[in-house]
Amino acid sequence: MRENTLKTAWNEGSTTIGLWMATSDAAAAEPLGGLGYDYICLDLQHGLLDYADVVPILTALGSSTAVPLARAPWNEPGIIGKLLDAGSMGVIIPMVNSPAEAEQAVAACRYAPEGSRSWGPTRAASSLRGTSTDGADSGGYHEGANREIACIPMIETKAAVDDLEAILEVEGIDAVYVGPADLSLSYGLPPATDHPDSAVYQEALAKIVELSQARGVVPGIHTVPSLVQHRREQGFQMITATSNLLAQIAGARDSLAEARGEGGGAGSGSMY
Repeated sequence: MRENTLKTAWNEGSTTIGLWMATSDAAAAEPLGGLGYDYICLDLQHGLLDYADVVPILTALGSSTAVPLARAPWNEPGIIGKLLDAGSMGVIIPMVNSPAEAEQAVAACRYAPEGSRSWGPTRAASSLRGTSTDGADSGGYHEGANREIACIPMIETKAAVDDLEAILEVEGIDAVYVGPADLSLSYGLPPATDHPDSAVYQEALAKIVELSQARGVVPGIHTVPSLVQHRREQGFQMITATSNLLAQIAGARDSLAEARGEGGGAGSGSMY
């Protein structure tokens, strides 16, 4: 099976930078896949794409070195399995607030005896067969799926932060992923990418990084370009820098400003 270079990088202690795919344009996905992002995540929760859009986009990303991920609409094994069967190499799973919900997420991502995922990798079996970085045959999908697929629960509520130690004890979690807007809301703050003046919010982020690292789980977060370096310094190893939609808007805005002789500069926008 194709090597999940995200997991390889994480095991080496490297930081990975990703792009969020918020729209259903497969033609746009293809050149984006060649830009050098470590992963590209298809957002089926809040993004403007559905399952019918997944296979064309994954096909367009087929020659990319970026690892294809998907954010499921919810922690539900049916859709998680379908996203993996389509060829996603990992699933980001929303609103995991307890150990029981973390166990459900892991089970949906793993074949027995490690989980309860149903067999049927309709596209994944052929599209993800490949060789390892040293050129050796990396085997078929069944042999590598439990090893290479990344299970990534989202930590985006105060309840999840409060119960984080127990959540991280669940075997099979590769990374946790902070949704900053929902985390803001759960602490009584307006939805935002960051709250630099909120001690409780910053303490929550620090706790997520500290406990994840102690358990050997990768801390990840949704952010904007202007905050990437800060998040790296905080210890996050999986950092989504922007979305294709926000990058498109920022690029168009800067092009217009340049055309009018008004200067310009990359805007960071906002993330959800």
